[in-house]
Amino acid sequence: MSAFEHTLLLIDNDDSIRTDIAVYLKEVGYQVIETGDGEEGLALLQQQQPDVVLCDLKISLPDDQSLVRVISENNPTEVPIIVVSGIGMMTEVINILRTGASDFIIKPILDMEVLKLVVDRCIDQARLRQENINYRKELEKANRELNANFRLLEQDQQAGRQVQFKMLPPRTKTFGPFQFSHRIVPSSYLSGDFVDYFTVGDNFVVFYIADVSGHGSSSAFVTVLLKNLFSRKRSDYIHLNDDTILSPIKILQRANRDLINTEIGKFATLCVGVIDLEKDTLCYSVAGHLPLPILAVDGQANYLQGEGMPVGLFEIAEYTENTIQLPKTFVLNLFSDGILEVVSPEGLLDKEKFLLDRLQKGEKSISDIARALELEHVGEAPDDVAALLIQRQ
Repeated sequence: MSAFEHTLLLIDNDDSIRTDIAVYLKEVGYQVIETGDGEEGLALLQQQQPDVVLCDLKISLPDDQSLVRVISENNPTEVPIIVVSGIGMMTEVINILRTGASDFIIKPILDMEVLKLVVDRCIDQARLRQENINYRKELEKANRELNANFRLLEQDQQAGRQVQFKMLPPRTKTFGPFQFSHRIVPSSYLSGDFVDYFTVGDNFVVFYIADVSGHGSSSAFVTVLLKNLFSRKRSDYIHLNDDTILSPIKILQRANRDLINTEIGKFATLCVGVIDLEKDTLCYSVAGHLPLPILAVDGQANYLQGEGMPVGLFEIAEYTENTIQLPKTFVLNLFSDGILEVVSPEGLLDKEKFLLDRLQKGEKSISDIARALELEHVGEAPDDVAALLIQRQ
C-alpha cells in the first residue's frame, strides 16, 4: 500500500514547524490534515479517522490535560501516535510511550527523512497488528464453525450431510479462463467424498478431490478435517507467508500427519492440484486416488500420470509432484472411485478404458458427463460418486 493511501493528522501550534512538516509529508505522498488547536485536533481524530497522528507534546486541551495523553489513553481504534517533543521533555515522552503512544521524534526535526521513516514504521506496525487481529478472528471463526459442524455430525447423518453440502464450493465457478464445476451423487450413507476449489493470492487456484474410506460420521469428520486444513493453510499463505498450500506434496504430508494423529482409523485418497495462472501450468499430486485424472484435448483423452500413498495409513508416506503445461483448450475430469462401481463394464481395466472412450470429446458440463457415462440410469449407488470438471474452452 502506497503513502498516498494513508492519512496523517498533524497537530502542532507552531505554525512554521507545522507548515514545514505538512509540506514535506504531502511531497512524499501522505494526505495531511493539520491543526494547531487541541480541541479541533481531537474532533478531527474522531471525524476523519486518520491512519497515524503526529502530535506535539505541549498541545493541551482547555482543562489543561495533555492532548497526547488523552489520545493515547482513549484510543479504541489503536491509531498509531507519534509524539513530537523537545529534547528537554524526554521523561514525559517516556511516560506517554508507556500509556500507548507508538513512537516519538525530537524537535527541531533536522532530517525530514527520519520523520518519514518513523511514520512508515508506525503504519507498518499498525498494519501487521490489524492483520494479526483479523487472522485470530478468522481462526476463531473457523474453530467455531468446525465445532458447530462436529456437533451437527454427531446428531444424525441427515444433519451431517447438510453440513457437508454447505461446505462444498459453488456448483460452478470461474477463475480467469478456467471454469470449475462439480457434483456429488450421494449413496444412502453420509458421504466420504469431497471436492473443493479456491484462489490463493492473485496467481493461483488450488483444487482437490478426496475419497475417505468407509461411510458414516467418522468418514464425514475426515472431510471436515480436510476442509479445515486447506482453509488454514490458505490463511497461513496470506498472513504468514507459508507456501504449504501451493505444494501438493507438502499439503498431502500435512494431511497424512493430521489424519494419523486423529487415531480414528480412517484413511483417504486424494488428488491435489495447483494451477499457476501466470505460468499457465498445473502442478498436481496423487495420493492413492483412482481413477487417475483424465485430460481430454483435441478429441483424445488420456490419464495423467501419478502415484502416491493414501493419507492416514502410514506415518512415513511418499508423494510425487507432476507439473504440466496446460493446453490452450482442454477438459480435465476427476472422479472418486465410486464411478468405477456404477459404470457398466466388468473388471478394472475395462472400466478405465470405458471412461477414456466416453470422455474423448471433452464433455463441457457435468450433465454431459452423466449422459456419456450412462449415470442417469443408475439407481441407488453403492458408494458416493464425486465428479470434478475443470476446463478452458
